[in-house]
Amino acid sequence: MVESTSRLAWAAVTTGTLAIVLGVSGPPSLPAAPPPDFGPAAASPDTAAARLPAGTGPRAGAGHQDPPPRRVLVPGVGLDARVTPVGVSGQGDLAVPEDPAVAGWYRFGPEPGSARGSAVLVGHVDGDTGALGEFAALFDVRRGDRVEVRRAGAGPAVYRVVSRVTVPKEDLPVSVFRRTGAPVLTLITCAPPFAPGQGGYLANLVVTAEPAGT
Repeated sequence: MVESTSRLAWAAVTTGTLAIVLGVSGPPSLPAAPPPDFGPAAASPDTAAARLPAGTGPRAGAGHQDPPPRRVLVPGVGLDARVTPVGVSGQGDLAVPEDPAVAGWYRFGPEPGSARGSAVLVGHVDGDTGALGEFAALFDVRRGDRVEVRRAGAGPAVYRVVSRVTVPKEDLPVSVFRRTGAPVLTLITCAPPFAPGQGGYLANLVVTAEPAGT
């Protein structure tokens, strides 16, 4: 996954979770260490969870009552990314848009603005050239920052950042992808350390935001 200092679905299905694969082939643009965590710690991972097979779950829009997201903005840190629906790869991994300027909404989970569950947006932190992606801005968010998700045919869904934590990729909690419980928006990108021999970044930066109203 590509991420930076300034600037992964419906995984919580009964038996499985998705692996989040965000690879980077270029040099790292991030510092050697991720930014400090704040807010509630991430829940413990479900070590018994299995990878979700590709093709599992509803089609985009099936069973959903809320309008799909089209753009995500965090004005305080300059994040402004187009959003496109993503699903699951043939290997059972969460698909991520190749363009680091574009965010992916996990379409088998809740939409931003849903009354329950965790709506997940994912994006690369940087690109093959090492240039920063839009989600690199998540390294600079602060508690209380406004997150606005613009939607098709509806007003924006507005959130406030409550936490930012870094977790090893293999320990990304199943709760990140829950479809029930209190509504939140979860934004995910990659984080240091960077190990080319092990596939790139070894951690994920997870930002959680709660509904704030307009």
